[in-house]
Parts: sequence; structure tokens; C-alpha cells
Amino acid sequence: MVGILVHGDNHFIVRGRLPNRDVARALIRHWSIIQIGATTPPSLEKWRISTKEFREDLEWAVIVPGTGEISPAVALLLDELSARGIAIHDSSFDSW
Repeated sequence: MVGILVHGDNHFIVRGRLPNRDVARALIRHWSIIQIGATTPPSLEKWRISTKEFREDLEWAVIVPGTGEISPAVALLLDELSARGIAIHDSSFDSW
């Protein structure tokens, strides 16, 4: 599976199944801070950043609030996904 993980004005295209809220937040923490030589915690090894995917292949989307606004290009992509019937999960809400 391929999805998009959005964090404020940043985003990651991710290979892996839809993460739950806690995992989505942990992935953001892990990937947002550059840690030279760091290894991925075993609990997060099921997901990886992908650099080459087609937007038509995205199957899930998660928003983790952060600083900055979602870029217009990512907002448009989220609108496209929603129009295709893909739920946009927001980690700031209890029921997602």
C-alpha cells in the first residue's frame, strides 16, 4: 500500500499500510528530525518513505498537525484523494 503522511507544510509519500494515530505521530517524529546514523525503531520498520510513486496509487492519507500551512499542491492532492473516496484521517481528532 502507498499513502501520504502530511505534517504542516511537509509531507511524506509512504509505503506501508494505513498507520494508526500513534504510529503516524511516531513516524513524523522519526522522519522530521535528521539523525545521522540512526536506525529505525522496530515498531516503525513496516513503513518507509518512497520517492517515486504515482498519485493514482495512493490508498490512504493522514494529517498530523504541525507548524505551517499545508502547501497548495498537497491540499489539491488531498482533495483529489477525497474525490476518489479515500478518507483523509486527521490525527487531531479522536474518531478517525
